[in-house]
Amino acid sequence: MADGIQAVVSLARATGNWQLVLDAVPYFRFLGLTLERIDGRLRARMAFSEHLVGNPTLPALHGGTLGALLEMVAQCEVLDRAASEVLPKTITLTVDYLRSGAPVDTFAVAEVVRRGRRVATVKARAFQQDPQSPIALATVHLLVRGRAE
Repeated sequence: MADGIQAVVSLARATGNWQLVLDAVPYFRFLGLTLERIDGRLRARMAFSEHLVGNPTLPALHGGTLGALLEMVAQCEVLDRAASEVLPKTITLTVDYLRSGAPVDTFAVAEVVRRGRRVATVKARAFQQDPQSPIALATVHLLVRGRAE
């Protein structure tokens, strides 16, 4: 499987189409995640679907789906900025849930704040209508490896 995802990452890097990586991961497909490039930055979208609701009485998005969205956009941002052909491995993921996610499409962006030889620190934020009003923030530490370590 590792060789398969490495081949997908290599193809995504060559074409600039990081959606190929998302399409190769069944859980990301289940969540309905897509990536687009806006003003030179990657932006992820989690299209709303009823199966993403964690609290049907509000209704509100499940926190795990928001965490997965934030983790994925952080990984893709590191891949986009680095020369690595290997999917970064999550060391830690800390999510701050600021308010309930409404039953609408949710977006996320990430920024690499520190990139060492082996570890990258990424800040990510999820939002719905207003990019300046996040519903969740994350700090992600990723193990970044070389081409085929």
